[in-house]
Amino acid sequence: MYKVAVIVGSARPTSSNLKLAKALEKLAAGKLSFQYLRIDNLPFYDEALWDNPPEVVVQLKRDIAAADAVLFVTPEYNRSIPGVLKNALDWPSRPYGEGVWSHKPAAIAGATGGASGTAAAQAHLRSILPMMGLALMGAPEIYFQSRPGAFDENGEITDERVRTNLTIWVDRFSDWIARFATPATEVAARKAS
Repeated sequence: MYKVAVIVGSARPTSSNLKLAKALEKLAAGKLSFQYLRIDNLPFYDEALWDNPPEVVVQLKRDIAAADAVLFVTPEYNRSIPGVLKNALDWPSRPYGEGVWSHKPAAIAGATGGASGTAAAQAHLRSILPMMGLALMGAPEIYFQSRPGAFDENGEITDERVRTNLTIWVDRFSDWIARFATPATEVAARKAS
């Protein structure tokens, strides 16, 4: 099973992006193990802080390095990504030569109430991630329009067609990860023997 670091670009506990991530996690059960990384507690990026890096930054880098892949689930703020997400991209990319993003398989998803389904935010993110060395899955894409009733009380997707499409997406993401990574559970088993 592959370990996926999940970075949700919204800190709101009732975020539709967090709900989407949780729905994807349910659909990925048995294939992918999701670890949600906290990013709202990071200080604003400041190169001078590398002299004595904040523990939350060091932990974020450790968690990303330990993951087989990364899933970014982003809202769209003013047709771009939220500042908290950009900050969470910058910290693990530094100091120069010590970034943890390189060669990490990744995918993007996003949810919004609007008809465009985070297309502009995802386009911005797609221009940033490859530059940092992530191996970004190109297709399929998720532009989830979160309407009232999109999730039931258990966090399940209510539309069967959407659930089917998301299941296909999960399968493709799992295949994408397999092109780059050895499952963390397999690595642990090798070390134990």
